[in-house]
Amino acid sequence: MDVFEEQRPRLFGLAYRLLGSAAEAEDMVQETFLRWSQAGPVDVPAAWLTRVITNLCLNQLASARRRREGYAGPWLPEPVLTGDGALGPLETVEQRESVSLGLLVLLERLSPAERAVFVLREAFGHSHAEIGDLLGLDEAYSRQLHRRARGHLGAARKRFDADRDHHRRIVERFMAATLHGDVSGLERLLAAEVVAWADGGGTTAARRPVHGRERVLRYLRGLSLRPEASSVSATVAEVNGELAVLLRHAGELRAIMTVEIGDGRITTVRTLTNPAKLAFAAAQLV
Repeated sequence: MDVFEEQRPRLFGLAYRLLGSAAEAEDMVQETFLRWSQAGPVDVPAAWLTRVITNLCLNQLASARRRREGYAGPWLPEPVLTGDGALGPLETVEQRESVSLGLLVLLERLSPAERAVFVLREAFGHSHAEIGDLLGLDEAYSRQLHRRARGHLGAARKRFDADRDHHRRIVERFMAATLHGDVSGLERLLAAEVVAWADGGGTTAARRPVHGRERVLRYLRGLSLRPEASSVSATVAEVNGELAVLLRHAGELRAIMTVEIGDGRITTVRTLTNPAKLAFAAAQLV
């Protein structure tokens, strides 16, 4: 039990990066524990547990992809508050990028095997020899899958702003301008080609991405005009390694908004309002 509990945070962080869902990651950790409890003596527990949970996630990814293909509206990963280390150390730009909503969305482009190799290599620093052993692959094939994964992500992969204070200032200005319907303030913050994505499960948010500064301005202005907007409270917290806006109404978490920044302006806005996807983060706040 003690050995497993020591490994549990790492296993959850691995499963979450592979699946983009905290709820599914918890299920995979629990299934791994059941298999661990039924196994005999294990020479290298960390490697054994990593192999089991990775293969469980690979099986889960196939069915998850089918569900996401029929998802109503844009699909975004399930957000996790990371200020308390829920997804492991996020001290470097690379570590924070590895759990960002933007990268997790891009990982959907990869095959399950490419995703597993990419995560094990980039987020957890395993060598290709180790990855080959974990996944039952030749070392050369692991290298090939890693190159292929990086190629699929390509130029769309955004690097984090290393200046956290600068990022916080923009997030706070964005939060204030959005809540108060400050169109001119938002206009100064948004890039010309900004894109807004919203995941409400097909019921509470835009069903398609909103492209361009003028359209995104109208979209954000519409949020500020909703009847409940005047009683919404907003705070900044770390979500998936990046600063995000938490919106609460009547004490309940109703939305999480994150922004990507490029050349000092907001290039992407992501909003999650799907109650099922907010449940994990809401539980973290209790």
